[in-house]
Amino acid sequence: MTNLSSASLDKAYRQVERYYTQKLRRHGPSPLGVDWSCVPTQALRFRKLLTLCDFRGPFALNDLGCGYGALLDYLGLYHPHTLVDYFGIDLSPAMIRSARERWAGQRIQFHQGTESPRPADYGIASGIFNVMLDQPLPLWEQLIETTLVHLRTTSRKGFAVNFVHLPASGQKARAGLYCTSPDRWATFCERHMSSRIRVIDDYGMGEFTLLVEPRSP
Repeated sequence: MTNLSSASLDKAYRQVERYYTQKLRRHGPSPLGVDWSCVPTQALRFRKLLTLCDFRGPFALNDLGCGYGALLDYLGLYHPHTLVDYFGIDLSPAMIRSARERWAGQRIQFHQGTESPRPADYGIASGIFNVMLDQPLPLWEQLIETTLVHLRTTSRKGFAVNFVHLPASGQKARAGLYCTSPDRWATFCERHMSSRIRVIDDYGMGEFTLLVEPRSP
């Protein structure tokens, strides 16, 4: 694992927080407000991430990078009969305020920060590694490593994250977008977390989902 200064990481978090806060101010609590293109693709990402979860009984879920709480809309629509103890975390205070306003009067918790203060059965993070902006690659990948280790520590049954694929030969990625291969982060999780890895990359959006579960004893 790389080891860069906490001050550098804090600066990166602040820059990303400003980026998403500006998106929310411009577009409001909507997919565009969290830098997604539309509701259908946002829902497809949620479906792939939640492949990890067993909806046959109640469970606790941490949503890291929860934005305005869109995952709750998805759960209510597609899994209304499963009791999910949801906890949303986001580094943007504006996102957390928006989420609390949208879900006011319900027993749903939101927390401003970069990590969850509680453990859960599952953790998910949708799109939080994509917007690198002008951060140096080693710094951004340390941020990813730190986040993955935290998700493993706080997720009893496993966690799921997604990434943008490397562009095809002859194509260039959008400036400021972090792109990678499944092997890069599957190998990291296998080596540093003693985990079982599944990769989902067949849903036609130039990205992939990584499911990370503890190995059976």
